[in-house]
Amino acid sequence: MTNIHNDRVLILDFGSQYTQLIARRVREIGVYCELLPFDVDVDYIKNFNPKGIILSGGPDTVTTDDSARAPEIVFDLGVPILGICYGMQTMAMQLGGKATSAEKHEYGFAKIRARSHSPLLIDINDEINDEGHGLLDVWMSHGIEVTKLPNGFERIASSDNCDIAGFANTEKSYYGLQFHPEVTHTKKGKEILDRFVSQICNCQKNWTTKNIISDLIKSLKEQIGKSNVLLGLSGGVDSSVVAALLNKAVDDQLTCVFVDNGLLRLNEGDEVMQTFAQNMGVKVIRSNAQQKFYDALENEADPEKKRKIIGHAFIDVFEKEANKLNNIEYLAQGTIYPDVIESAGAKSGKAKVIKSHHNVGGLPDDLKFELVEPLKELFKDEVRAIGVELGIPKHMLFRHPFPGPGLGVRILGQIKQEYADILRRADAIFMDELYKNDLYGKVNQAFCVFLPIKSVGVTGDERRYDYVIALRAVETIDFMTARWARLPYDFLDHVSNRIMNEISRVSRVVYDISGKPPATIEWE
Repeated sequence: MTNIHNDRVLILDFGSQYTQLIARRVREIGVYCELLPFDVDVDYIKNFNPKGIILSGGPDTVTTDDSARAPEIVFDLGVPILGICYGMQTMAMQLGGKATSAEKHEYGFAKIRARSHSPLLIDINDEINDEGHGLLDVWMSHGIEVTKLPNGFERIASSDNCDIAGFANTEKSYYGLQFHPEVTHTKKGKEILDRFVSQICNCQKNWTTKNIISDLIKSLKEQIGKSNVLLGLSGGVDSSVVAALLNKAVDDQLTCVFVDNGLLRLNEGDEVMQTFAQNMGVKVIRSNAQQKFYDALENEADPEKKRKIIGHAFIDVFEKEANKLNNIEYLAQGTIYPDVIESAGAKSGKAKVIKSHHNVGGLPDDLKFELVEPLKELFKDEVRAIGVELGIPKHMLFRHPFPGPGLGVRILGQIKQEYADILRRADAIFMDELYKNDLYGKVNQAFCVFLPIKSVGVTGDERRYDYVIALRAVETIDFMTARWARLPYDFLDHVSNRIMNEISRVSRVVYDISGKPPATIEWE
């Protein structure tokens, strides 16, 4: 079998919010890559043995003395290098060129002219101008520009505001682009990255869904052998795909524990059992622990404390169920690559963790299992593709993200079972109508929020004071930024009426029009 990790690209991260997108694009092309901080240990870079290196963008000002630099070893390995935005600027500075503050900043759309017909950009264009020059529609984000080329380099791109928007030393296969080919706004960005990794770096495109599945099943069989493995099955995408992989690799050596915490979507627990226990033949223990969670959360309104309580309660239930089982040697988890990146960044002090609703706790040290993490090299889109291939229903894989603490972070203030029951029904109505009106796939996340305040309503001839439900729907590419979805007024009117008519304890429905930033997607 072909080793799918042999041809690999190393991406050094200088802190751009787009950096993960570079890795995702390279993987989509079919080439394995890893994303590491720019100051990673030199020996790791040597041992990684990349066929090419990409230097990402970043927030630093390259002209200051203490700004980040690429490790010198990358220029000694004799492999192709592509610098993007800040990556290009630091290449220029380190190789004898110069970068200075730009008179005209460029943030957003730009049109560049390809020059000198370099191997990186030749025959890649969005249009041809009247003079016969190839033009590209790209996305810029910079206030610094390269003003002097290093020796041996030539200009390969320019824009109206940026004379050196790209450079190259074709003899060494060193390239720099001031624009961001990884973002979707750069229309031919993926073609440019494909040109770099597959032609200039000469990487084979072995990183495919079928090859990844074969590789994972082989390594799982080797790691687990004849032993038994335990998985905490949440019903989310990651744990579901791990369950399907392990079922294929080790069959009845797998036992899943599904903790029903009373904070799931409507009928979600039954759906999980149907999909895995009945349809796929996976051994699933369902632990009905709703009361334990509601008791633990009683009288607590602080959002961070609620998350920790939910996390600890889950661990308690999971540990009790695990201790009932015999001969379990391995514990499987659905850790994915962005979790690994974020965790490493947090440990180094270089990452600010905003999406703390995912961090609900870890497993206790005294659970003496060896860890199995088959997804830790994969991005979410890769995990979904594997799930489809393994037969998990598409609606489970492609539904909107659901936070680890479930409805617990969508009930503001204190959590009560009454509130969860109301919210669950409202959320189900919202999802139902989104599907019926072909809107579910047109937004990236939608949900309801329970507001523990009472507002006046009218039922027949009587006034009533009951709870408020907020609807939230956003459009986003990467969940880093988002705008509120412009859902049709008639649709919102219909959803609002259904919720208030079908749920007796709701007297008002509102629609959230906050963007991220300055708001967040979630409410807590």
